[in-house]
Amino acid sequence: MGGIGSGQHWRWNAKNTTADYRCIDVRHWARNGQLEPGNRFSSYWSCDGETVASISVKSELGRVRLMYRNKSYGDGWEDLDYPVRISSTPCHYGGHRYWFICPAQGCGRRVAKLYSGRIFACRHCYQLAYPSQREASFERCRRRADKIRERLGWADDPDLMEGIKPKGMHWQTYHRLVAELDEWDRKSDGGFASYISQRLGQLKPLQ
Repeated sequence: MGGIGSGQHWRWNAKNTTADYRCIDVRHWARNGQLEPGNRFSSYWSCDGETVASISVKSELGRVRLMYRNKSYGDGWEDLDYPVRISSTPCHYGGHRYWFICPAQGCGRRVAKLYSGRIFACRHCYQLAYPSQREASFERCRRRADKIRERLGWADDPDLMEGIKPKGMHWQTYHRLVAELDEWDRKSDGGFASYISQRLGQLKPLQ
């Protein structure tokens, strides 16, 4: 009999990115003082104001216990209750930073977040990428250009606001941001044209 996360069954419902999974964040629990031994609390996830999932948590010395019900595709409900170890490292300016130790068998990575499946495990175990890693290169360029537009105050109505320096911004900063914006827009447009060309080249006519 293997330990928590043994075998491949727990990987079956893995998705592509961290955005597809519910997660728990030890930093959030630490800020709220919930890691003190003896504390009991629950974490909830909601959609449109309705609770769609929850777990119960019991804080113990050096670890937390996660208690919840899980239903795999084609299987019945399963009651789970298992510990997740917690470690801490000192911060440069005082205090400590807390980490989960991933409970999946053979892992043990020190991470801030764990992601839901049959068990809560790190993104490496579920082979998850961050959403930005699934972007095409032109999408990353466009996102950077949009961030600059937001900083310039042009995001809401670029046609109306473009070319207007924000009040209080130095001219040197303004000219630098405009040059960076032009460069990211150029890369985005060129990358999009290349992407469309490649996609069209992959299309085959109906026989």
